[in-house]
Amino acid sequence: MAQRILVFIEERQGSVKKTSLEALFAARKLADDLKEPVTALHIGADDRTALLASYGADKVVRAHHDLLASYSPEGFAATVVEYARNTSPRIILASATAMGRDFLPRAAARLQVGLAQDCTEARIVEGQELECVRPIFAGKAYARLRPAMTPAMATLRPNVFSLGTADASRIAATEVFSPSLSAEKIRARVQEVKAAAGQKVVLTEANIIVSGGRGLKGPENFAMIQELADALGGAMGASRAAVDAGWIDHPYQVGQTGKTVSPTLYIACGISGAIQHLAGMSTSKYIVAINKDPEAPIFKLADYGIVGDLFTIVPALTQEVKKLKS
Repeated sequence: MAQRILVFIEERQGSVKKTSLEALFAARKLADDLKEPVTALHIGADDRTALLASYGADKVVRAHHDLLASYSPEGFAATVVEYARNTSPRIILASATAMGRDFLPRAAARLQVGLAQDCTEARIVEGQELECVRPIFAGKAYARLRPAMTPAMATLRPNVFSLGTADASRIAATEVFSPSLSAEKIRARVQEVKAAAGQKVVLTEANIIVSGGRGLKGPENFAMIQELADALGGAMGASRAAVDAGWIDHPYQVGQTGKTVSPTLYIACGISGAIQHLAGMSTSKYIVAINKDPEAPIFKLADYGIVGDLFTIVPALTQEVKKLKS
């Protein structure tokens, strides 16, 4: 019988992603209810035992193989599958990042189990069953899922689950795992990563996002949005209307056909609030809307609304933020 929770830990540019620590801390809470241990599976050259133990891991497994030096969906999926078959975990969790969304479905298919994607809640019910909640129909409804097969697999939406507080006194066992991989089975791998110019903070992981829409009237005015985002230490986003108009590149798009985000603060500037956009940011903790139309749908979702000219309000807000920081 499965007796543990396995969490995949993602590393980028030499550091563990915050979203993976959120998934690990969520696993710790579930494990406490089940009274079972948490194993963190980490693919990387460096030893992350102390960090992962402080966020709840009882055991840290470092998967090592020359074919894992760069990301490949086949290689990463095969690693998770092989370790899961060797250890029979009850639950497998990961963050719903671009990487998690890419290779975890492959792992689930090979394990012949289902996968609950982009969950906003996870809990133990009826003693030992995993129950997840995920948005459906562009965020207009929520589905409660209980995976019927073992292991139960789920990815958790970034910035929705608490990061918790690291406990430096925690210790974890360690293990080096060498998966059985062959080059001929890895058909694609990442050769190089190029960040978009000006994208200083990863949009899906930002705690603060300032987005612009059709109300900006042209591409040159996104500099104003970027300036406010920089002042707040956040990321810049955009609506589909702005992307479709060619004012800004698609990687900045927030919405059903763009990126799904859950920051602590989301500031929508000149965005009407079409359902396509709301589907990508409705789980933000605090939403501020700036729009000259008092009937704009965005105000129905916003925690704070400012009716007025964004070309006056946004620069003034930027200057006030800069004053407070200085």
